[in-house]
Amino acid sequence: MEHRNWDGSTYGNGWMHKMLIRSLRAIDVRVLYLFSNIFVVPVCLIRNPSRKTAWYYFRNIHGFSKLKSAWLTYVNHCKFSEVVIDRFAMYAGRQFDVQVEGLEHFKALESRDEAFLHLSSHIGNYEIAGYTLVSEKKMIHAVVYGYEKASVMENRNSMFSKTNISMIAMTEDMSYLFEIDKAICKGDIVSFPSDRYMGNTKTIECEFFGKKAKFPAGPFTVAAMRGLDVLAVNVMKVGRKKYKIFVTPLHYDKTAPRKKQIAELCGAYVAELEKRLTEHPEQWYNFYDFWN
Repeated sequence: MEHRNWDGSTYGNGWMHKMLIRSLRAIDVRVLYLFSNIFVVPVCLIRNPSRKTAWYYFRNIHGFSKLKSAWLTYVNHCKFSEVVIDRFAMYAGRQFDVQVEGLEHFKALESRDEAFLHLSSHIGNYEIAGYTLVSEKKMIHAVVYGYEKASVMENRNSMFSKTNISMIAMTEDMSYLFEIDKAICKGDIVSFPSDRYMGNTKTIECEFFGKKAKFPAGPFTVAAMRGLDVLAVNVMKVGRKKYKIFVTPLHYDKTAPRKKQIAELCGAYVAELEKRLTEHPEQWYNFYDFWN
């Protein structure tokens, strides 16, 4: 399986993750933010090629000046370290102030018998949604990278068990497709990350900030084949201990030919992604050559 310069798993081993969780039970997250921003991020910027792709994103995609692009490359890595710390802080029992915009769209679809989809992205901190945007009537099945560190998966399982969420691990043997189909047949909710693909995954090309980029065709194809309603769910960090969840319906013509449905749905998803990144450009966390 090709990983396109990222391996999809959280940095560190189980022991490191446990120590971080223990420390976060006693230490304010802002202390770790400061430590990371001063000591960890500068080293990462020197040693990690992610600085080049972040610079390209700010300079060539958003068109910022060289000075602003350099500053935002640093800020981008600081923000990423903060959302990782926040995720482990949640494992440690810490709480964040989370607001939801568009909750009525989620509630309207939740009240129906039919299944529907969440499409997420690697921006902000989507995992926070799993602890806040919960359903009392349907099970949420989150499709996740199947080769994540065992310690992270254990913590997610522990947290998700409280919020009616189960995980579907995406692995090479494709068995996860049967689990997705089963969830849809039951009328449940399936959550897909929809901005990354691996290996021989089928893709669809969309105009993204004025340049062609490839997105995994799978989530859009599943929706079009079943005529499912779709929500984009993005969670942006809007303060030191504040997040905002944006729930947005993605509209497409369900009577159109299948290929056109998929293209329309991908276009709607990308438009929403552009909107959130225009508001929060520093919270883009695909650290590889996305536009190829």
